[in-house]
Amino acid sequence: MQSNPRIPFQLSSDRAPLVGPEGKPLIVHIVMNIEYWPIERAMPRGIIPAPHGATPAPPDVPNFSWVEYGLRCGMPRILDMLARKGLPCSAFLNAQVADVYPALMDAVTDAGWELVGHGWFQQSLKQAENEAEVIRRCLDRLEKAGGTRPRAWLGPGLGETVDTPDILKAEGVEFLHDWALDDLPTWMKTKHGPLMALPYTFELNDVPVYAIQNGSTDEYLKRVEATLAVFERELKSQPRVMTLALHPHIIGVPHIAHHFEAALDLLMARDDTIFLTSSGIGDWYARADAKGAARVMEQG
Repeated sequence: MQSNPRIPFQLSSDRAPLVGPEGKPLIVHIVMNIEYWPIERAMPRGIIPAPHGATPAPPDVPNFSWVEYGLRCGMPRILDMLARKGLPCSAFLNAQVADVYPALMDAVTDAGWELVGHGWFQQSLKQAENEAEVIRRCLDRLEKAGGTRPRAWLGPGLGETVDTPDILKAEGVEFLHDWALDDLPTWMKTKHGPLMALPYTFELNDVPVYAIQNGSTDEYLKRVEATLAVFERELKSQPRVMTLALHPHIIGVPHIAHHFEAALDLLMARDDTIFLTSSGIGDWYARADAKGAARVMEQG
């Protein structure tokens, strides 16, 4: 009996020891989720409830403005921050951003961020009429925008159907971030061969931290510091991936961006840390656990 049909269960303490990329055991992955929330639809999330107890209905101007502020003002702020520090970033993109916000797409590609598929607009694949067509259209549009076909994927809201990993694998996707169940990559089964599950995060994700759990302005910095305190012991025997999962309308507001920059400075000051994007982490793990892909397909 298995806990899930894709990834065999294994205690993290039972995993074979690995050597981190370039000998660095702490792998930091900066992720920016860049999304299109159509104004004529219900907003995927809200920061301000509808007045007088009403049910929110389009156009939801306050919550639309909340997210578009991030694209207008938060993105330039973070683009500048990472450029000044020379840090790489994975852009988890709703592909329609390329058509609705072309200047923003140009800024992201000019910065050299890795483009990762993240749906057509911010709608779960569970709600798509034809998810295979949506996935293909997303990958095609991002390939046109960035010049190379995306190698990685995160579903909007991490939403999947029972077929999603099989479709992604058939479309040539190599790395999937939906299965946020480990601090290291793992191999997963599909009908078309092994697919790599890359780490993602809920605990260092600015949506839960600020929009759900109502964290203090400096909460993100405090969580990075506390995570490092625990990882310090574990890094002696095994690498760890620290994913910084961000959204420009949250991490990009000035009072939070200030403390986020302090968190980056803290990480950059370490000599055991390397900053990689999705495919960099995936390529490292494919070399480090080269036999794991075949092993997962043989198991149960």
